[in-house]
Amino acid sequence: MRVLIDLTRCQGYGQCAFLAPDVFTMHGDEAVLYDPDPDDAQRERVLRAAAACPVQALHVDRMAMRHRTASGPATRDGAAFRRDGRIVIVGASLAGARAAAVLRREGFTGSLTVIGDEPHPPYDRPPLSKRVLSGGVPAEHTLLPRLREEIGAEWLLGTAATGLDLAARRVRLADGREVGFDRVLIATGTRARPWPDPAEAALRGVHVLRTMEDAAGLREALAAGPRRVLVIGGGFTGSEVASVCRDLDLPVTLVERGPSPLSGALGGVLGEVAAGLQRAHGVDLRCGVTVPSLEGDADGRLRRAHLSDGGTVDAEVAVVALGAVRNVEWLRGSGLAAGVWGVACDAGCRAVDANGLVTDDVFVAGDIARFPHPVFQYQFMSLEHWGNAVDQAEIAAHNMVSDQTRRWPHLSLPVFWSTQFGVNIKSVGVPTFADEIVVTQGSVAERRFVAVYGHRGRITAAVTFDQGMWLEFYRRLIERAAPFPPDFPHVDRREDPRPVPAGAPERIVAAAGATVVVTGHDPSERRASLAPGR
Repeated sequence: MRVLIDLTRCQGYGQCAFLAPDVFTMHGDEAVLYDPDPDDAQRERVLRAAAACPVQALHVDRMAMRHRTASGPATRDGAAFRRDGRIVIVGASLAGARAAAVLRREGFTGSLTVIGDEPHPPYDRPPLSKRVLSGGVPAEHTLLPRLREEIGAEWLLGTAATGLDLAARRVRLADGREVGFDRVLIATGTRARPWPDPAEAALRGVHVLRTMEDAAGLREALAAGPRRVLVIGGGFTGSEVASVCRDLDLPVTLVERGPSPLSGALGGVLGEVAAGLQRAHGVDLRCGVTVPSLEGDADGRLRRAHLSDGGTVDAEVAVVALGAVRNVEWLRGSGLAAGVWGVACDAGCRAVDANGLVTDDVFVAGDIARFPHPVFQYQFMSLEHWGNAVDQAEIAAHNMVSDQTRRWPHLSLPVFWSTQFGVNIKSVGVPTFADEIVVTQGSVAERRFVAVYGHRGRITAAVTFDQGMWLEFYRRLIERAAPFPPDFPHVDRREDPRPVPAGAPERIVAAAGATVVVTGHDPSERRASLAPGR
């Protein structure tokens, strides 16, 4: 039995924990933790829990589909493609798996191939930094429900893609094989950014957290009871790791180069709230500091870290949580607009080439996609969120087998969540696309509140701390471009209603540093290509 909770929908009512307490537990007031692969003896209880979920966020033995097939007949060419086409999905990720399932739901009966560099079938990554690290479930329990049996695809796992030839319509693999396609979906996602010094990164005790193997290795290191854990980076992954360490009663030091943890994602105001939360739970938090080097002993084991302020931290385990690197190297020379910022695409998930032209047969979804969002002034953005991977994969898959009149745009607002230190943090919209912030409900001191973000007089995001039930209400306000600050009566308003600067980090232009070379002698010949950095 496989269980999946769509935590973008879950509002922490806890009915599942009452009905199947051996599978689901509440961590704090709203955060739900669960075993994705419970014993079959729990099936009846889990099914009752799924039926009782007020928001229908719990799914058993399947992946939920949010969209329905658009009405209207397919064109003759579209119908033929459904029967006889060849689709290749590069990336056996959440986005790749969801896209494959939607393609079959949409009626595609042709050849479907899924390529993945990891040896495992697709799995769910969010539990890795929570339940797996804490020892609640083994890493292999995170496999997604019944994909290989239902999709009817050829799965080429454990072999990375190394090139994309658009002219020949072929994907090159590391083992020398080539796979032909009529249409291709790029869903190769990201990997953990490694520690910059290879020798220091190789020290025993230095970990990153992205894959199932990473989680299993880090769990083993934490279970050994190190005297201190060092977390380098105060984003969501680093903060969640620090939370697990404190749950395990392990001393932990978190080093963050910014003014506070989570400030890069939520801005400075809520970053300070996150800092207070960490210190209240015993985290040795060092902000405005970096780690220039790691030091090992004669046996190649980590012993200490040297800090930019001249201090040191003795630690046996270090978790490098410095963000992610998008897996675009295999696309070099393909002619697509792909770089360190991701692969550019339109709102229909169609890839853009280096000339700025939209392709017809190459689609992009998930963490690697860089797409324009109308709600945020058509700013191109790349989102490393579970909900975005699911939504974008469904849009891409639908559009791959639909004619122009039946295609959908990707207009879903970004939603993400994090569980740390017993608090369920959820967000809708883009908090960093904001000038001001106001707490509309609840109490910051109690760490149970709703904060609303505004940009030039309209609401652009909302973040909740243990108040997830209000997120859908604010999502609708963002979609309607409702005015900021909110001018309607609020439930449980206890904070100063006057907005303050959000403290969002300076926006970085995603295309900065890209070099384009234009060749040809007249306008009809000219072509652009991306020149790799030197």
